[in-house]
Amino acid sequence: MKAGIHPEYREVVFQDVSSDFAILTRSTMNSKETIKWEDGKEYPLVKVEVSSASHPFYTGKHKVLDSGGRVDRFKKRYGK
Repeated sequence: MKAGIHPEYREVVFQDVSSDFAILTRSTMNSKETIKWEDGKEYPLVKVEVSSASHPFYTGKHKVLDSGGRVDRFKKRYGK
């Protein structure tokens, strides 16, 4: 394995901007922002738009679409 070509693998905090959810994990992502974590140490902060705490599928707030009506309209419009 060549030395010096691999990105640094370190602990990083991912924070969901749409909810009050953050998780400390390991990643190679870079960030100029830092955050003080529960253990008192500072870690790089990566902000994400959607996580399991805010995604409609995981929160149970997803809507089921009426796909049957769409199929019928498609068949009527473009033939059998």
